[in-house]
Amino acid sequence: MLNQIKNSLIVSCQALEGEPLHSSYIMSKMALAAFQGGAAAIRANSKEDILAIKKEVPLPVIGIVKRNYPGSEVFITPTKKEMDELFAANCDMIALDATQRKRPGGVSLADLVAYAREKAPEVKLMADVSGLEDALQAEQLGFDCISTTLYGYTEETSGKRIYDDDFSFLKLLLKEIRIPVIAEGNIITPEMAAKAISLGAHAVVVGGAITRPQLITQRFVNSIKNQMRAEK
Repeated sequence: MLNQIKNSLIVSCQALEGEPLHSSYIMSKMALAAFQGGAAAIRANSKEDILAIKKEVPLPVIGIVKRNYPGSEVFITPTKKEMDELFAANCDMIALDATQRKRPGGVSLADLVAYAREKAPEVKLMADVSGLEDALQAEQLGFDCISTTLYGYTEETSGKRIYDDDFSFLKLLLKEIRIPVIAEGNIITPEMAAKAISLGAHAVVVGGAITRPQLITQRFVNSIKNQMRAEK
């Protein structure tokens, strides 16, 4: 799979409960649109969405299950329960929160990696990281690739964006990490995606800029309002 997605676009097709497009059927059609547009893979949330997407497109799927647990900030594939759901969905790769935050039930990241390798050794593992320390640990644990997904979404990195300071965080990972590094998180223009690839990212994941029309609309509205204010 890693060879298949090299230098390519992965489209994240997700709509959480409460969002306008929350529906496995709609996400399958969103994946179809991404496939027709040339995407090399899909990132999707939940067993139900992944099964629907796999019926619709021939692309590999990076699966996650987002679930909140009391006492833990980890919500991307946090426990073995979510991993079992993803195994049942036959996704090609599983992404996990690979930060060093406390996980639900006291399970460790190493435990989850060992569980995946024993139960489904053919499934690749992606580490969603927020910093270099996370990435180094994930590489040591045997993850197949690193993604910058959680940079800006932890207490230590709050408010940061992958493209801040000319992609300095991505550059740091590319310098220090030997396994493939995938750029993900608030990449909202084709130019940003192309820049990440040119810097050496193995692939780029784009989600909201393609698949969340409410966010796309909001950017247009804000741009118009800012222009009107500037002209006053």
